[in-house]
Amino acid sequence: MSDKQYALFEEQQKARGIDLEKVKNKIKGLEVETPSWGFGDSGTRFKVFEQEGIPRDPFEKIEDAAQVHKFTGSSGAAAIHIPWDKVDDYKALKSHAEDHGIAIGAVNPNVFQDDDYKFGSITNSDPSIRKKAVDHLLECVDIAKEVDSKAISLWFADGTNYPGQADFRKRKNWMHESLQTLYNALDEDMRMLIEYKFFEPAFYHTDLADWGMAFNMANKLGPKADVLVDTGHHPQAANIEHIVAYLLDEKKLGGFHFNSRKYADDDLIVAAHNPHEIFLIMQQIVAAEEDGGDPGAARTAGNIAYMLDQCHNIEPKIPAMIRSIMNVQNLYAKACLVNLDELREAQEKQDVLWAEEVVREAYEFDVTPLLKAVREEMGAAPEPMKAYRASGYAEKILKRGKGGAG
Repeated sequence: MSDKQYALFEEQQKARGIDLEKVKNKIKGLEVETPSWGFGDSGTRFKVFEQEGIPRDPFEKIEDAAQVHKFTGSSGAAAIHIPWDKVDDYKALKSHAEDHGIAIGAVNPNVFQDDDYKFGSITNSDPSIRKKAVDHLLECVDIAKEVDSKAISLWFADGTNYPGQADFRKRKNWMHESLQTLYNALDEDMRMLIEYKFFEPAFYHTDLADWGMAFNMANKLGPKADVLVDTGHHPQAANIEHIVAYLLDEKKLGGFHFNSRKYADDDLIVAAHNPHEIFLIMQQIVAAEEDGGDPGAARTAGNIAYMLDQCHNIEPKIPAMIRSIMNVQNLYAKACLVNLDELREAQEKQDVLWAEEVVREAYEFDVTPLLKAVREEMGAAPEPMKAYRASGYAEKILKRGKGGAG
């Protein structure tokens, strides 16, 4: 990094009234979990594309996740998915992660792949299948306690394809009953993150179709339950930053699954298609973090569990994750450069163009000098992609061959 470039950037921000040391500290505090499943083989509905070097077990997934953190400095945990990441000794998996400089993040149950779940899991009309699903959820709580994870991340494929196929209200009540059982099993310092999705794999209705349903369920369950927002789980043109602000104000925004989409749940690299949307989401979060008049919203914003949720079908896995983390760092940094005092003044004066200009000005800054400086201070690579390519790790893992974990 050129000292001159950073000095110029620092001078620009000082002139705008931005405390750059404070911004740097905020970026250093940003943590985005990588998903273990994102390092495995994946594909489209038509074909799984095998790559060489794919991890063969959860231990190798952890090793790959550690590479992302090594070079970016901002992904110190890896979320796991059960049973995809089932092992005989979870303490050993936790120790393996610690040995590689990361932790086990959120535990994600899988109640959508067994044949029994063809017509739903916790909303299935068959009580024995509902019990099977709940037993798996409780198993994941036990696993979370073993690996010292504080979050159970929940997504349900439950839904229907045809009118009359099932009773909406009964399914709603079965879901609440099942989640209440899970909620009661959580330790006081654990959280349940409830994710929603308006379609797929069911196309007529989904039992948790939108943020309002997830919000209502979280409220009914209690303070250990929050909403998880996946950026790919909304109808086209949904105003996600508005949803984020609403949930922040209600102190119910618990987590994020970051990805990018052109159409729906595309699960592409973060900000590949609409980086401005991620920036606007982050701007709402930063504004809440700095809201001295609403300490509850500030605490909520400072306690969000950020995670990637991506399946890279044609990209090499580790570089795709590194690029996503870099993009989140970039857009969060830009959000931290919004002059909030100036923005509030423009809003109070109802000066529409001035307010828009304050937000746009921050977005248009090149934050490369800032991020290089931050990564250097964190002991990470100033240019993560270049450093990873030069590390030789991509060549080293080729000895795994093809046929790794899916």
